[in-house]
Amino acid sequence: MRNSPQLITYADRLAGDLQGVLQLLNGPFAGAFGGVHILPFFDPIDGADAGFDPRDHTSVDQRLGTWSDIADISAHFDVMADLIVNHVSSNSAQFQNWIQLGHESQWDEMFLTLSSVFPHGASEEDLAKIYRPRPGLPFTTTTMRDGTDRLVWTTFTSDQIDIDVESQSGSAYLDSILNAFASGGVNLVRLDAVGYAIKRPGTTCFMLPETYEFIEQLAERCRSHSMEVLLEIHGFYEDQISIAKQVDLVYDFALPPLVLDAIYTADTNPLKEWITIRPTNCITVLDTHDGIGVIDVGAHPNDPTRPGLLSPERINQLVNEIARRSSGESTRATGAAASNLDLYQVNCTYLDALGNDVNSYILARLIQVLLPGVPQVYYVGLLGGRNDLILLDETRVGRDINRHYYTPQEILSALDTPLVEQMLNLLRWRAEHPAFGGDFELIADSPQHQLHLRWTRANPLAEITAVIDLADLRFSISDRVGDVEVTTTSFKSDADH
Repeated sequence: MRNSPQLITYADRLAGDLQGVLQLLNGPFAGAFGGVHILPFFDPIDGADAGFDPRDHTSVDQRLGTWSDIADISAHFDVMADLIVNHVSSNSAQFQNWIQLGHESQWDEMFLTLSSVFPHGASEEDLAKIYRPRPGLPFTTTTMRDGTDRLVWTTFTSDQIDIDVESQSGSAYLDSILNAFASGGVNLVRLDAVGYAIKRPGTTCFMLPETYEFIEQLAERCRSHSMEVLLEIHGFYEDQISIAKQVDLVYDFALPPLVLDAIYTADTNPLKEWITIRPTNCITVLDTHDGIGVIDVGAHPNDPTRPGLLSPERINQLVNEIARRSSGESTRATGAAASNLDLYQVNCTYLDALGNDVNSYILARLIQVLLPGVPQVYYVGLLGGRNDLILLDETRVGRDINRHYYTPQEILSALDTPLVEQMLNLLRWRAEHPAFGGDFELIADSPQHQLHLRWTRANPLAEITAVIDLADLRFSISDRVGDVEVTTTSFKSDADH
């Protein structure tokens, strides 16, 4: 994988189709990105969960293009695709065949039911232990063709049927997707919702010891196709550190709330603590197609005696401040206010979470690109997008507040703004500067309201020393390449270097 920023985007919501994505990467975004994570482009892209409930996980939605278009992008950029591990659409051919034929179906073992996990029945205590990202129990009644009712396991929505990944048919299903990815030019695989994939009676059915074993095995299957693996999991920070040892890449989901907290409070101590212990084989993000994680900085969900990176009081202050700075819009899109309930995320654009303050936003992005890892930038965040209340009102899906459909004219208008100009200049600097291939240092004796970060490389000689002040929202970068040293205080094109 290239050590340069990645774009994360839906093809249809940014560029219309896959060819449009390539045109943007080679055109106005040129030099800013070395890779792109194309969010689900499978058939269909407009199911119950914006493509994360594929009917056919091995085919490209024809409205976006073909596998040849994916290969065209991968000829110039790293391409990441989602392997949706935990579930499949209720409209998939496999599930519909099972409804029709029941035990006679070749897919009979592929789908999890209450009885397949609890063959001897489940007690109230058993059911209460099950961890789910939304309220209620993870079961949906399905009527078979013969008239019998089955309780199928649905961790997320009733349209997303959980797979028994340990069954022969479930395993073969996952292998068929990996084969399609490899043939299509995908070289990075994001394991979506894998933390829920293994179920055992009497447990939380989330991130079990057996889950870690399964992730390790699945990662090896991906690597056998020459594809690196990114793990997507929201959870306790120590679990993130542990699981990072088993895969090529993990998300730094603790970073977005910690950066917000540091800007809100001008107290960098929790962020500094995380910087000293976080995995470095990570994808750094501030925003994604999902919300801003809260569980990632909180106490262990099953053991409150294991504290998180932020105290419960400070997390409450964080959530309330997001709501205040977004004029209550995050509250409209989060929890019981929206149908797509997320217990552990706040739905809001990152710019709105910062009150549409450009200085704060660029400062946050600077922290992101300076930390070890590969920075990934969401298309809405790249273009300085604001909360899409119209789409939220249309769909009543909380995360749609940050999933805008851009018109070509909106993209052109965004490219002319100072924010996007600075974003692209920052990303090109991150992509090109040789110091980022060297050694990173957090200078520990900096004041509470400041971050002092340094990158050094001996060959070729390069150094970056950044002083970021969260009290007055300013930064200064001493930037050296060879014998040439400049001081940077802005990423505007007309900045005085």
